[in-house]
Amino acid sequence: MKTVKPSDKRLQYMGRIDFSDPDAPDFFWAGSLVQFAFTGDTLVFIIENHISYNGLQLGCIIDGKEHTVALGDADNRYDIPVSGWGTHKCILFKRQDSTHHFVLREILLSDDGDLCKLPPLPRLKLECYGDSVTAGSVVEAVHCVGTSDPPVYDSVYDNAWHSYAMQTARLLNAQVHLVAQGGIALFDHTGYFDNGNYGMETAYDKLCYFPDFPMTKWDFSRYQPDYVTFAIGQNDQHFDGRDQILDAEQRERWLETYCRILADLMQKYPKAVFILMLTVLMHDEFWEELLDDACERMSSPRVKRFRFTRSGKATPGHPRIPEQCEMACELTEYINSLRTR
Repeated sequence: MKTVKPSDKRLQYMGRIDFSDPDAPDFFWAGSLVQFAFTGDTLVFIIENHISYNGLQLGCIIDGKEHTVALGDADNRYDIPVSGWGTHKCILFKRQDSTHHFVLREILLSDDGDLCKLPPLPRLKLECYGDSVTAGSVVEAVHCVGTSDPPVYDSVYDNAWHSYAMQTARLLNAQVHLVAQGGIALFDHTGYFDNGNYGMETAYDKLCYFPDFPMTKWDFSRYQPDYVTFAIGQNDQHFDGRDQILDAEQRERWLETYCRILADLMQKYPKAVFILMLTVLMHDEFWEELLDDACERMSSPRVKRFRFTRSGKATPGHPRIPEQCEMACELTEYINSLRTR
């Protein structure tokens, strides 16, 4: 079989991926991907997987058809079905968030196969900060549209590919980086991520953001988005072991920290437009008003406030694929309106 090293320039990557070893890229954030075209009738990935929790699957799209790759082979070898000899396109992507991270070691093709050159990645770039909705958690539980989550699902319904963020990128023909983690809130010691230990204030500037591994800084010069969506606030009512509304002092501290992170990102991305928003997952109007105040406080033409038609009202459970599609269509329309101004 022909061996392709991950450093091959014909491979295209998207997402915050660790390339400290170019032949062992490490995928952390949901939605991170590698794509390529190849000839032949054989495709094998050699993947070193690092488990944190729950059932683990990668997503793989071959010639437009989506498959799942269940991780767990002892020899780290994953054979991907290919429909006969010919020219094919593959996208391998991380479906889930911090349930695991994985290292791509090799790609194996037929002896007579090879990589083909793809068109360049789109020029338009998005970056989407958020929680489980942005990461695509539980989207595939389509039997639960508009209702609460299944009592047990072990992450098998998670799929970042169908999150509003990645759907919006495809509708706009854009690249996208997801900086999204289920259960995350703005502050450390609030929300649900890692039992509430870590928030977006710690994670937003990280490459590896996993608590069980050494955290590493992200090099913001590697990716300069045109539009940044910031969907944080859904989990922030949970602290000290219970859900509660912020008092006046806590509210002010939240606003100050939220705006400080935005200001830091605005400095790192001097040409980007920032979109402050929440999602259609049910939440108190308090948080929408808080984002109104944050937008007013930033007082910049580069900071916009956007609400989905059913923001905070559509479902008590995670948005499923149809609801994520609804959000993607509305967000695409809004971003296109900004691009024409």
